[in-house]
Amino acid sequence: MTVYTPDSPYSAADNRYETIPYRRSGRSGLDLPSISFGLWQKFGTDYPFATQREIILHAFDLGITHFDNADRYGPPHRAAQLTFGAVLSKDLAPYRDELILSTKAGNPIGASPYLRGGSRKSLVGSLEHSLRDLGTDYVDIFYHHSPDLETPLEETVGALVDVVRQGKALYVGISNYRPDRAHEIAELLRGEGVPLLIHQTRYSIYDRGPEQSGLLDTASADGFGVIVYSPLAQGLLTDKYLETIPEGARARNSAFLSPEVIDDTYRQRTAALNKIAESRGQSLAQLALQWVLRRPEVTSALIGASSTGQLDHNLAALSFPALTEEELALIEEHGVHGTGSRR
Repeated sequence: MTVYTPDSPYSAADNRYETIPYRRSGRSGLDLPSISFGLWQKFGTDYPFATQREIILHAFDLGITHFDNADRYGPPHRAAQLTFGAVLSKDLAPYRDELILSTKAGNPIGASPYLRGGSRKSLVGSLEHSLRDLGTDYVDIFYHHSPDLETPLEETVGALVDVVRQGKALYVGISNYRPDRAHEIAELLRGEGVPLLIHQTRYSIYDRGPEQSGLLDTASADGFGVIVYSPLAQGLLTDKYLETIPEGARARNSAFLSPEVIDDTYRQRTAALNKIAESRGQSLAQLALQWVLRRPEVTSALIGASSTGQLDHNLAALSFPALTEEELALIEEHGVHGTGSRR
C-alpha cells in the first residue's frame, strides 16, 4: 500500500480504474463509482489532518472519484470542506478533471435566517462560501440538503438553475425529499432545461424508507439517480455491537446513534444477518453494502472511513457474488425496518 508522507509529492495509482464499477446516474450522462466517499463525520478539526489526507488519497487510488461534502460537515460547520480543500490544493489539483465534488446547502449552520433553508440568498451564498472552502471554481453536484416547506419551490429551483448557468455547478441534486416533492422539483427543473441528476437519501437493511415511500419508483420514472447514505445504519449493520458497546464506539459519542437502540431485539436480528454474511465468507458490513447496491435505481452508496484498512474492507464488498433469491429472502426476514431506530 502507498505510504502518504506529509512532504512527498502525490502521484495517483495507475490502476485506479481497473476494479471499481461505475454506474450511470438516472438518465443523465454522468457515471459515478458504485461506492462514493462521504466526509460527513471524522473530517473536521477533531481528527488529525494527516490521517484524513491519507484516507482521501487512498480512496482516489482505489478508483473512488466522487467525494461528497456539505457546508454543515465538521465540526465545526464547513471544516470538512476546508479539509478536502487542503488535500485538493496539495495533492489532487492535477486530477481535478477526474473528480466529482459535491456539496450541499440548506440545513442550519447558524442562527441567521440566511444560513438555512431553500431561499436564493441561502443557497447561492452558501455555495459561494463552499467554493472558497474547497479552493475550486465549481462543484460537480450542488444539492439542496433538505426540503424547505416555507420557501416557494420555484425560488429554490431558480437558485439551482442559476448556479448551473453561471458555471458554479455542473449538476444539481436534492436530499431527504419525499417522493411527491422530489417529483415536483424534478418537473420544475426539467422545464428549465436543468434536469435533476440525483437524490441523496438514507437507505439500509434497517431503513426501508425509500422502498416503502415509493421514492425508488419515483427516481426511475423521473429519470434521476439515487445515492444512499448510512448504508451501514451508522455502524449497526456490522458485528461491532453484537456483544457489548466497545469503548470509543460511535454509539457512545455520536448525536446520530444512541446506546438505547442496541437492545436484545437489535442483537438477535443483527446476529442472524451476521450469520448470513459469514455463510458467504464476508462481513456484515460488506453484505449491507451489496444489499443496497442490488437495486438498479441506486447509483452509488456513500461510505466514510476512519482508516485506510476500513476503506479497503468495505470496498471488498464489490468482489463478492450477487445475492441469491434465497439469501435476499433471509435478509428480508431478519432485516426489519426500524431496527435500531428511536423513531
